[in-house]
Amino acid sequence: MAERPEDLNLPNAVITRIIKEALPDGVNISKEARSAISRAASVFVLYATSCANNFAMKGKRKTLNASDVLSAMEEMEFQRFVTPLKEALEAYRREQKGKKEASEQKKKDKDKKTDSEEQDKSRDEDNDEDEERMEEEEQNEEEEVDN
Repeated sequence: MAERPEDLNLPNAVITRIIKEALPDGVNISKEARSAISRAASVFVLYATSCANNFAMKGKRKTLNASDVLSAMEEMEFQRFVTPLKEALEAYRREQKGKKEASEQKKKDKDKKTDSEEQDKSRDEDNDEDEERMEEEEQNEEEEVDN
């Protein structure tokens, strides 16, 4: 847990970026208003987390999951945000699945490349051994001819 109340505030850079994206061009915001929005956002996050934690505890879990957050939003009477949150969650899951599949494919390609390089190396070693064997046989034949 946070030791000081200031530790509970969201980073100012994040709040400023969100505010700028939400306001039309040419509209400014005072430091005082930015601070108030920042504190309100922090309180909202704490409240939503507390409500979501209650749902996790009811489920006898220590880990909050997406369904806990969605249930908390409904309990806090923010039903109109539930559908956009579900859509964002699905988009996030698709993105993560795509990243995971790309990572697995990259690993498979790397393994194939490694296997191919090992086969090439093994062939080269076999060829080197064959050449050495042939040279030895030629030397032995020359020695026999000389004798």
